[in-house]
Formats: sequence, C-alpha cells, structure tokens
Amino acid sequence: MSIVLWLTVCLLGATILVGLLRIASAPDPASRAVVGDLVFFSGVGLIVLIGLLNESAAAVDAALIAAVLGILATVALARILTRGRR
Repeated sequence: MSIVLWLTVCLLGATILVGLLRIASAPDPASRAVVGDLVFFSGVGLIVLIGLLNESAAAVDAALIAAVLGILATVALARILTRGRR
C-alpha cells in the first residue's frame, strides 16, 4: 500500500513542477488561473497523501480546510477575470 502512496506522491510532485513551468509560459491570465488551481489542488492532494503516510489526522484536516478555501478563491478569481459579468 505504501508503494502506491509514494508513487502517487511522485506523480503529484511532477504535476506541480510541470504546472509551475506552464504558469510561466501561459499566454493569458485565464490560463494562468486554471493552471494555478491545478497546482494548488495537487498540493492539497500531496498534503493528504503525506498525512496518510504519517497517519496524521491534522494534515488531512488542514487539507480539507485548504480545499474549501481554494474553491472560494477559484470562484473569486473567476469573478475578477470576468469583471463581474455573468
């Protein structure tokens, strides 16, 4: 089981690195926002997996709070990029 968790940690780490490279080369702010969300939620997944590996309930709770705040930030950023239009 821990081999699968470590493999997933490596994949999420690679996703974060590729996402950061893509943020640097994104053509417009909307693309940067989408890739930024990918990087953020990959980081949340990484926190969850590390919490599972260390058997830490606090890490999983922190990841849940971060996920809720990330969703709110995504909605706020979408409103900013569209200048409040629906």
